[in-house]
Amino acid sequence: MKRLKHFFSFFVLLFLVWFSFKSLIPDTASSGDVPLTEFSTERAMSQLKVISQKPHYVGSPAHAEVRGYIIDELEKLGLEPAVQEGYVLDSWWGSSTLVKPKNIVARYKGTGTGKAVLLMSHYDSAPHSKSHGASDAGSGVVTVLESLRAYLAAGVEPENDIIVLFTDSEELGLDGATLFVKEHPWAKDVGIALNFEARGSSGPSNMIVETNGGNENLIKEFEKAGLEYPVATSLMYSIYKMLPNDTDSTVLREDGDIPGFFFAFIDSHYNYHTVNDTVDNLDPRTLEHQGQYLLPLIKHFAQVDLSTIKSTQDRVYFDTPLFTFASYPFAWVLPMSIIALVIFILLLFKGFRDKKLSGRAVGRGFLALIISLGCSLLLLQIFAWLMPSLYPQYNDMLPVFIYNGHWYTIAFVVMSLSFSFGFYSRLCKLEHTPSTYVAPLTLWVIINILVAVYLKGAGFFVIPLLFGLVAFFVMIKQKKPSVILMLLLVAPGVFVFSPLVQFFPVGLGPSAYWISILFTVLVFGLSLPVIGYYKSKRFLGYIGLILTFVFLGVAHAKSDYTEERQKPNSLLYYHKEGDAKAYWVTYDDYIDSWVEGYLGNAPNAASDYIANASGSKYNTSFSYAKETSVIDLEETIIIKEKDEVVDGNREVTLSIRPQRAINRIRLFADKDTPFKMLSYNKKEYKPDSTETLYKKRRTNALLSYYMGEGEELEFSFTIAAGVDPKISFREYSFDLLEHPKFTVSTRPKTMMPKPFVVNDAIIQERVINVDELAFATPQNDTLQLQE
Repeated sequence: MKRLKHFFSFFVLLFLVWFSFKSLIPDTASSGDVPLTEFSTERAMSQLKVISQKPHYVGSPAHAEVRGYIIDELEKLGLEPAVQEGYVLDSWWGSSTLVKPKNIVARYKGTGTGKAVLLMSHYDSAPHSKSHGASDAGSGVVTVLESLRAYLAAGVEPENDIIVLFTDSEELGLDGATLFVKEHPWAKDVGIALNFEARGSSGPSNMIVETNGGNENLIKEFEKAGLEYPVATSLMYSIYKMLPNDTDSTVLREDGDIPGFFFAFIDSHYNYHTVNDTVDNLDPRTLEHQGQYLLPLIKHFAQVDLSTIKSTQDRVYFDTPLFTFASYPFAWVLPMSIIALVIFILLLFKGFRDKKLSGRAVGRGFLALIISLGCSLLLLQIFAWLMPSLYPQYNDMLPVFIYNGHWYTIAFVVMSLSFSFGFYSRLCKLEHTPSTYVAPLTLWVIINILVAVYLKGAGFFVIPLLFGLVAFFVMIKQKKPSVILMLLLVAPGVFVFSPLVQFFPVGLGPSAYWISILFTVLVFGLSLPVIGYYKSKRFLGYIGLILTFVFLGVAHAKSDYTEERQKPNSLLYYHKEGDAKAYWVTYDDYIDSWVEGYLGNAPNAASDYIANASGSKYNTSFSYAKETSVIDLEETIIIKEKDEVVDGNREVTLSIRPQRAINRIRLFADKDTPFKMLSYNKKEYKPDSTETLYKKRRTNALLSYYMGEGEELEFSFTIAAGVDPKISFREYSFDLLEHPKFTVSTRPKTMMPKPFVVNDAIIQERVINVDELAFATPQNDTLQLQE
């Protein structure tokens, strides 16, 4: 009978883990037959198929097509959309980015005069890697379109205005959001922003709060919206700030003091910013989840007073399978942790006084916990050391969640459980389970005290601890506590922490597997009121060890590249004016057959020929290069519009006019060059207090300009007379595989363009000698070149 109870409780624990994941996301996606007043994933998918048909990055032909389609869809809703465009110059330590976003804006008038609700996403796709932008962020665009359509179909008049904003150039530096906040008159009317994003193509959508003040009123209103599947914890914002990217919501918060929420899904991260970000790879349930957020939130925030949404106080919040969503003030975090500490000390006193606890058994419990955790982390580290040799192909997957990452997560979690079962069986006796429980409770008490001091967003960690202390009390009082009662008391820990075991490696990459192991061992310890009484712990440990090898075997079987798991690779053509040779270059460490066709099987280090000529999000440098013949390409025209000396300063204006389709221009000058003024297309980067730009420049990079179709660059600078600025110029076109003068073969189906770097590009570099440039002089309504 006892073994049957243990068998039953073990499967209940497995069920609780399964249920904790199941409750995160809708089971199915809604069809096109649902009432018109409801969100339909099928209807949204039909729009997404159009938007994501082609890569539509800034400057691509499809970029304008997608913009036109979205405008048409807004007009069908009875809105009057407009395009807001203008140059945005972002500068960091003297290196600037210039782009001309073309935002789509529309407004539905409410009956009141209060603040407006902003619904937003971005419509440009990632450049370089031919991403179709289905998830990032076509999914956000259609979530807004379909949710707004459903809301308007209900015929309810909103109290607040509803502003729709589809930003442009988000992928290039959040420039569309910057343009809206700084230059659009509607920005000052916004009371709350709801932004929809993606960093993968599946999984639940996580809610993140963006606010300069406290989150209290935002969270209270979020609770009132009555969401069915809220996935949100106050810990997530802290984790989000660790990730290497911000969103448009960050710009609204920092530059416009606009609070709000953004919603993003992050699983299947290996599709992020790749050619595989397609509508076929987007999980329909994930899109359904986005819609189940937005429609209720529109209904709610369209009617509430948004002037009171800001707050100075914060709340801890978290989602649970049974109670959906819970929150309480930050002010409670420290008192609750202190209460837990006091209760724990009192229970220890009572346990030792009543001789229900043994010092020796407590020590063995600590030993079991430490060895279980230590061995798990040690083997993980050994695996991390061996992985580059065992799987060199992983080196070419930039810091993202690898294709078989979930199998590694399962393997390492099961390995941790295996060690925990084995060492607890070896070191701890069943009758001493209350004493064994002291060690994990001690660690959880310490964690919660640290959380209360340093990371209040994780303050909800105390809830499972409090339930654990109740279980500890029962274990001290009763020799054979009820299995059902113990299951109920450990359930909160399983519910709260199980999703986090998966969330960390998905969100932060394989380097976060140690966090999954840590949580696994700690949750195992918190579950000792059930697991500690098992007589078959050693058997479960052996089973876990066998399953660990099985899951590692599955991960190994899925470590090769196939049509479903494509190898990312890179190829670029680079030529510097005046050189007799050009070069094929790559970022890849592991040269595959396609790249080998251009670089050979023993290419030289790229540094033997050229410096990094592209720049990337992760500062990736070229790895290998090989000489090739120079291709004759149309040369960009650079002429002087102005070159004058005024009060000892030389004022120069250059006009840079590409003669072929160029996607990006970069300008460079020695970082010590004492520029007194820099201006790009009349957007000025002003000098610092020293009246030069010398102190603010940390690299030779001056400008990165992502060009729209038919755009040119006007570059003006002021410098002391007699100083040679030594400016160099690089132009990039993302058409290496399509350009008629190149014969680059199509990639095999098992390969794809590497994301996050300039790829499949033609790069040309030249030095700009200002003294040798011709002047442009207007004559007879034409431009003549004059030496």
